[in-house]
Amino acid sequence: MKRMVVGLMLCWVLGMPAASHAREVPLESAGDAAAHEALLALENDMEQALNARDVDRLLSHVTEDVVFTTMNNDVRVGKSAIRAYYEKMLIGPGRVVDKLTTKFEVDGLTRLYGTTGLAQGSSTDHYVLADGSDFVVHGRWSCALVKQGEQWLIAAFHYSTDVFDNPVLDKVERVSLSIGAIVSAVMLGVGFVLGRVTAGRPRGTP
Repeated sequence: MKRMVVGLMLCWVLGMPAASHAREVPLESAGDAAAHEALLALENDMEQALNARDVDRLLSHVTEDVVFTTMNNDVRVGKSAIRAYYEKMLIGPGRVVDKLTTKFEVDGLTRLYGTTGLAQGSSTDHYVLADGSDFVVHGRWSCALVKQGEQWLIAAFHYSTDVFDNPVLDKVERVSLSIGAIVSAVMLGVGFVLGRVTAGRPRGTP
């Protein structure tokens, strides 16, 4: 009987860490799951707002001092600076972009560090420029997020694309080749005319 009591006590003592851990893990996982759900909802809403050109909705998901590094290497700090950039590029009379639609993809779950998160992923962006150019850019992005109160907000967003292989570069190369071909044709024509003129002159004529 004494051995049975001791055995039960050992089982109870040894089982305490496992039981405590079993209680803690679901609570932690539930918190992480709620955070990930909120962060995915934020990503989806940002995508919809960008496609709808709803700048107010976009800015509702960023901090007051957000840092945004754009694809063209422009750095904007704060909501008002981002609004000015957006209006310059997509809305104003001198706008560069007539239409933009995007699709965000995340590489995986946001890495959480308490009230801070780091996320990364890719995007497929369809641009129609003011000059009529129409192309798709495959970009990469990284994002730092902070939790303020009950809301996750974007504190920094960096966007980039491959500088050695992208449709904008392809367009520049095609234009350069076209200009080169035109210049070559003009130079050949000038050479031909000069050759005929020179050939028609008597020898010794300057």
